[in-house]
Amino acid sequence: MSYFAKFSGKGGTPPAAPGLSQLGFIWLGAVIAAGVLGLLASNSGYPLVLGSFGASIFVLFVIPDAPFAQPRNVIGGHFVSSLVGLLFFHTLGGEWWSMALALATALLAMQVFKVPHPPAGSNPFIVFLAAAQWDFLWIPTFLGAVILVVVALFFNNLASDRHYPNYWF
Repeated sequence: MSYFAKFSGKGGTPPAAPGLSQLGFIWLGAVIAAGVLGLLASNSGYPLVLGSFGASIFVLFVIPDAPFAQPRNVIGGHFVSSLVGLLFFHTLGGEWWSMALALATALLAMQVFKVPHPPAGSNPFIVFLAAAQWDFLWIPTFLGAVILVVVALFFNNLASDRHYPNYWF
């Protein structure tokens, strides 16, 4: 098969859409998770909303059985990725090449530490764009990820056909 022929795909079929009740459950879980972060941020004065958390909410409520949705991956992935972003930003500066190195290194670090979480891959970009300080690692990164996992833990287990998490460590 030639290189460009691969662009046409393998010929598979897309998955079926979830049923109406499943869509409603996903929607409600997403509203609650985003609402809890927003409410806590609003009432505490701490910035708990992180752009990548929107994608984490997708993973936690749409595909909760995926390895990427497990607590170690959500919390660890966000933590490792933000830590790498902060290290590069504060040691090499906010240049474009430092940001590119931070992103690639964060992806590598998540794999090495066995905590891949695709939404967390954007955290180095967020660190650089916000010129984040070291406290960013704890709030919003760590605390926000823990809150999302706790909401997913309570909400996903309300459904009789869901069991969350599959594993912790």
